[in-house]
Amino acid sequence: MGVREFKATTSTRRGTKLEDRSMLEKSGGPKSLSVSKNQKSGRNNQGRITVRHRGGGFKRRVRKIDFKREKFGIEAKVLGLYFDPNRSAHLALLQYADGEKRYIIAPRGIKAGDKVISGEKVDILPGNAMKIKNIPSGTIVHCVENRVGMGATFGRSAGQTIVVQGIDPTGKYVQIKLPSGEIRLVPAEGIATIGQVGNEERVNVKLGKAGRRRNLGWRPVVRGMAMHAVEHPHGGGEGKGVIGRAKDIWAHRIGTRTRKNKRTEKMIIKRRRSPQRPFAKK
Repeated sequence: MGVREFKATTSTRRGTKLEDRSMLEKSGGPKSLSVSKNQKSGRNNQGRITVRHRGGGFKRRVRKIDFKREKFGIEAKVLGLYFDPNRSAHLALLQYADGEKRYIIAPRGIKAGDKVISGEKVDILPGNAMKIKNIPSGTIVHCVENRVGMGATFGRSAGQTIVVQGIDPTGKYVQIKLPSGEIRLVPAEGIATIGQVGNEERVNVKLGKAGRRRNLGWRPVVRGMAMHAVEHPHGGGEGKGVIGRAKDIWAHRIGTRTRKNKRTEKMIIKRRRSPQRPFAKK
């Protein structure tokens, strides 16, 4: 999939680059494989905003995607590629030999008419899914499980690639390298899909105007300096005040790392960033 460029007939179209969806099916796909999505606008069950700058946008339907790939040994045919408004990757509609239809994340290079299969150990072909312990080292995969039977956790967005680096000496885990550069362990019995996620050129998309951003459900972002002092640490003051150390709306320093998960700490072999150094005292 590529991107579409436009003639510079207006200032908006001059820098606009949108996805080329000419290879996708025109229909919305089977209605039975999607459900209606209620508008939350970033609010929780108490009505409080927990995710800022969300609201409005086009109505969407949530696609039911097979992240587990547990139909072992049953071959499936790709009926077509479909657009999903809820994610950056495209979807491939599979029809299994027993007649059942399911969506999967579309790998790069897959097309209508191809055959895919999942199992304990299958051919190393794009779209095939197998236990990660049986995948050779150096193979590019996506949709990797972090817990056995839970479904794919890593490598689900457009263009993502995960490299299998080999099995752990204990035999219980496999070492993988994520796109961020992080190296971690995942269960050897987990399922992974061969190949790179498709729609890899989505990083080149430029919406071109604020209206398209609003249609995607994003609302405007206001600068902290433009707010009152009670609303933001950067607010208040006469004229343009001095910020000093930049902070977010909750008065946390910008760039402060908040990850605290002792349960999975031992699974990380190499972090995507070097350990955070304490800030120098003045």
